[in-house]
Amino acid sequence: MTSVAIYDTTLRDGMQGLDVSFTLDDKLKIARALDELGVDYIEGGFPLSNEKERAFFERAGKEHFEHARLVAFGSTRGPGREAKNDTHVTALLEAETPTVIVVGKTWKAHVDRVLGTTPDENLRMIHDSVSYLKSHGREVLFDCEHFFDGYRDDPEYAVQVARTAAEAGADCVIPCDTNGGTLPSEVTRIYEALSEHNLGPLGGHFHNDCGTAIANSLAAVEAGAEHIQGTINGWGERCGNADLCVFIPNLVLKQQRSCTAADRLQRLTALSRYVAEKANIIPDKRQPYVGIAAFSHKAGQHADVLYKEAGLMEHVDGGLVGNERRIILSELAGRSTIVDKLKRYGDYDKKSPEVAELIQTLKKREQEGYEYEAAEASFDLLIRRVIGSYRPLLILKNYHLESYKTLEAPAKTVGRLFMRSNSHEIMGAAVGVGPVETLDHALRDALSPHHSWINKVHLVDYRVRVLNPEEETAAKVRVFISLSDRNETWDTVGVDENIVEASWQALVDGFEYYYNNYVLENVSESSDNEASENAGP
Repeated sequence: MTSVAIYDTTLRDGMQGLDVSFTLDDKLKIARALDELGVDYIEGGFPLSNEKERAFFERAGKEHFEHARLVAFGSTRGPGREAKNDTHVTALLEAETPTVIVVGKTWKAHVDRVLGTTPDENLRMIHDSVSYLKSHGREVLFDCEHFFDGYRDDPEYAVQVARTAAEAGADCVIPCDTNGGTLPSEVTRIYEALSEHNLGPLGGHFHNDCGTAIANSLAAVEAGAEHIQGTINGWGERCGNADLCVFIPNLVLKQQRSCTAADRLQRLTALSRYVAEKANIIPDKRQPYVGIAAFSHKAGQHADVLYKEAGLMEHVDGGLVGNERRIILSELAGRSTIVDKLKRYGDYDKKSPEVAELIQTLKKREQEGYEYEAAEASFDLLIRRVIGSYRPLLILKNYHLESYKTLEAPAKTVGRLFMRSNSHEIMGAAVGVGPVETLDHALRDALSPHHSWINKVHLVDYRVRVLNPEEETAAKVRVFISLSDRNETWDTVGVDENIVEASWQALVDGFEYYYNNYVLENVSESSDNEASENAGP
């Protein structure tokens, strides 16, 4: 069975998506990561678009890619010109990539109203551009822009465009659903019709405006396509492109087809999150295969079945794509979920009194507004309190915050707090933009002389939700905080009518979690003075 070539356009089409932007260094790092996954082609961008794109090709050309071929993107020559004198065509050669991709018009409406030329001249533009690039030793891929719209309008001309590119030497002709308005049944019908025209290898490029980009890509493969284009996380123009993080495992695990990334599927989840981090975009929790919810289970009955036979509740093993199973904590949780969370602390079963106590605690706390499915660090502290392994980092005496504003200067908050930590009576003070920043800085000010590890921990996210907005300013709020030591990230929760108190609860839980799970557990392995000091009262 023919292997399917994977063509990644994250660095070009993906960057056309809303809120997506990469620096030059980001693009180079992502290109390396894509090569490590094993994609066949990495489209770097349009060399003429800006200086960053030009610089990317210059620097990427010096990289050694183990597998992927770097691709420069461009269009056919303009009407009435020669390919050798057209800047769009010559820019592709100047990028010095082994492969180039040329986009040409397929829909007569675009030929007439966008290019302002005739259908015959458009065909000449395609032939001249492809043949000229082939004469310079490049592998040439041809994107049939708006192919499916053009095929609906005039199927004979759409086929003629594809045939012209093939006869000019294109190594692969790629029908593009540029507007994203095609459904899988139509994709199948059109590809089956194209198979009768001897056009050589066909690819597929699908946008997701109907939510069918992945389904269309799979349908194209079933109908004979040997090359599929997409982006990491499905980013791209408007609703995005086919998501390679979903398409590749579907191709390999469901269609049983081969591709060069097939034996590296375990890299997918990490790659998805790495690219999201570079774009400063929060990963989609519900993204199939690689999202954190993809193998998460909330219902107690589901969790119980998982312990008996995981395959009865999951369509594939999440480990195949580098993801992991998560048993979600909520008021729906059963004893199996709690037992799973207790595994790291000892031998517990459904009849253990600790399990019953934790279930009751969980349900009571959720009635008060706490939610632990997105704050497992806070639940870990609940477990430690029940089983007796919790060691407090601090005991608060009081905190005091005061906000002030002078004339046109920005508002500020000054804060002081007094507490006890490891037999020390300590205080901290800080000035910040708002109360949460001030509490964070004051807490660090108080603890850092006694716990230098505090400087490793950073607040990376802060989220607030109003639980009962009908109470207006007296409403209860739920605060989630994410902290990180650059290696691991953990989440905590706080709830109160006072947003400052809710924030304090979540903030302290974040430091308490790190103290109990990382600092104290390493004390026995360390002999320095700080380790002894960190051991607690």
